[in-house]
Amino acid sequence: MFLFNGLESHPRSFVKAVSWRTVGSIDTFILGLFFSGNAHIAGAIAGTEVITKIALFYFHERAWSLVRWGHRTAEPEAAPEPVADPLPAA
Repeated sequence: MFLFNGLESHPRSFVKAVSWRTVGSIDTFILGLFFSGNAHIAGAIAGTEVITKIALFYFHERAWSLVRWGHRTAEPEAAPEPVADPLPAA
């Protein structure tokens, strides 16, 4: 199994992959319909490529999460200001 130490969680990468594939599959269906003129063939092409493209995109995203180039490091949070004690010492 791969070990990823990226900034994105696995569920986030998966949801991004599914949403991108939805857009990509619509595009594939339209292009398949345009070139073949047959909605059944276009649907078969778009339906088949969904699974492989989701997996490829997911692993592509996870691999890129390992590349530090272009990542900004998170700014360290400033320490909270100390609160003055409202009661004077006795």
